[in-house]
Amino acid sequence: MPRIPVAVFLHAFHPGGTERQTIELIRRLNRDRFEVHVACFHREGAWLPRAEEFAASVTAFPITGFRRAATLSQAHAFSRWCRRSELKIVYTADHYANIFAMPAAAMAGVPVRIAARREINAGKSTAQIALQRAAYACAHRIVANCAAAAERLVKECVPRWRIDIIHNGLDVDRYSPRDTPRPIRRIVTVANLRIEKGHDVLLEAAQLVLRRYPDTEFVLAGDGPRRTHLEALARRLEIASRIRFLGHCDNVPALLADCDAFVLPSHSEAFPNGILEAMAAGLPVVASRVGGILELIEHQRTGVLVTPGDARALGFALLDLMGWEDHAAALGRAARRAVETRYSFDRMVGGYERLYASELAKHAVVAPSPTEVVAS
Repeated sequence: MPRIPVAVFLHAFHPGGTERQTIELIRRLNRDRFEVHVACFHREGAWLPRAEEFAASVTAFPITGFRRAATLSQAHAFSRWCRRSELKIVYTADHYANIFAMPAAAMAGVPVRIAARREINAGKSTAQIALQRAAYACAHRIVANCAAAAERLVKECVPRWRIDIIHNGLDVDRYSPRDTPRPIRRIVTVANLRIEKGHDVLLEAAQLVLRRYPDTEFVLAGDGPRRTHLEALARRLEIASRIRFLGHCDNVPALLADCDAFVLPSHSEAFPNGILEAMAAGLPVVASRVGGILELIEHQRTGVLVTPGDARALGFALLDLMGWEDHAAALGRAARRAVETRYSFDRMVGGYERLYASELAKHAVVAPSPTEVVAS
């Protein structure tokens, strides 16, 4: 049976949660069934070689903004590429890819078009939200990575029957959970330094923690536009010597293995990879009670949830864990078990493959295999 040509479209290949999930999908889709092509706006980023290694091709359609005439020309070029490649499926992985590639794929007559929703509009303008809503009209299905993202789609008038939920995945075997309780003195967060991630709240909470445990170190892994602001805030709070801005980290499992607790004080979240990784590493997690975090963390069983934006609540939650090591270790063990059961990459990729197969059959492109019929 000839392989089915599929295109996966993402912005670029800079490290980030969406990029990690998308590249793992590219790597793990069944090569006996699918021929996977990758399209992007910019052929750049540290993770480009990972995509190139597994994709049949990587093709860029560079744009510098949606209001420029050249963008329309690139959309036509993408549409022609879809026809020339005889694509049967186009999957768009992020906000800008949805807006650009869904209408162009529809114009090319690609028989199966699947868009993504991986966020809850943090920092998006009304115009951006409206553009994405219009792009969704060109998609047959929209994949949300959590129930919170799916509910946001419904609020934007996307019919519920067009929405599928496929949670993010993780290679659990890469993470080595601790065996015994130990003092919590190294607290880590892994997130791009953007305003919605709430790093300023973490720094204010750190000031509270350091008053009781002055030997605590806070490690901020990730980079982004807020770094200068956050470094200045740490100096203003007189805690800069206990805050380590690590920048981008390629080996998150090793970093987590060297830390004692994980924190994510986001103001808005869909389904954060950082928490998944921390749970796989068996770390006790303290996180904001927002979005898809509520699907990941069961309060006081697999982690601790606090009110977003409340630095005192975050600080006291961390102090509670630091003073109750056995409970912190129990949270970490329960978190690891939850990830092993629910969030493997095999489960995630299987969800996409079943969705692709059902849509191909629905649009009379190919018939589903017997195993796909059983799995669905």
